Amino acid sequence: MSSSDLPTVGSRSTLDPELEVFFSKNPDLHLGWEGCFTAERSHHTRVFGFHALPTSQQGPIQEVEFTAIRGPDGTIPIRILYQKSGEEKRKSGDAAALIYFHGGGYTVGIVDEFENGLRIVAEESGVQVYAVEYRLAPEWRFPTQLDEYVAVAKWLHGEGGKARGVHMNKVLGGGNSAGGNMTAAVSLRLRDEGKKPLKAQILLYPEARLPLDMNAATENNTGMYVSPGMQPIDYLKGVPPAANFTCGFDPLRDVGVEYGSKLKQAVLTLRGIILML
Repeated sequence: MSSSDLPTVGSRSTLDPELEVFFSKNPDLHLGWEGCFTAERSHHTRVFGFHALPTSQQGPIQEVEFTAIRGPDGTIPIRILYQKSGEEKRKSGDAAALIYFHGGGYTVGIVDEFENGLRIVAEESGVQVYAVEYRLAPEWRFPTQLDEYVAVAKWLHGEGGKARGVHMNKVLGGGNSAGGNMTAAVSLRLRDEGKKPLKAQILLYPEARLPLDMNAATENNTGMYVSPGMQPIDYLKGVPPAANFTCGFDPLRDVGVEYGSKLKQAVLTLRGIILML
């Protein structure tokens, strides 16, 4: 989809029949709230974790590296997924890398529950994926998470990326929900601070606005979200090219569409789509 025909309005369609069957067979995969952060985090780990998948459903990958860097508030664990087709570019120092910050309203979620999908991303895109286990709120308040995102970007643009064959001009940022929010916010922050920018930003149903007063938030709201707030269109100029994805059955559907429209008006290279799942 070109930037000239991006969606301007989000709406629900019909839930994919395969998803309806899947949800009916997996009642533990609820979209509600357990009542406290400890219980909800435990639920995410127990039900959504990579370890919970049968071996037959685990995506193939060349290599998984567990590493960590020193951040502004302590160690930042990073899980690196190397695709099977990437060895040549890795050896020549021409590999691309995607920094990925997962969703969860800043308060829940772990890399483990996103690894399988990110394995597919790595293999299909030919890009190394750097999934970050960032500090969660409310124990670690905003902007701790953005500080850690910036630290990872700096590391990948420097010695960390060089040691893994990553070209310093091929570092992308991405994330879903709160992670999409962080990617958008960090793109602005790197620009404002005059630091090396991300090559592109991959936004999956990003939280990009306060308050949550749009239709999708009322229709689909089942969680807690944090946003840096709305930005004037002129303020969005000069950020990296973006790919913006949102879903019909997501409480952040409308804010994602709205943010995509603003990026387009800011004369930004943009690709976007609404997935009516």
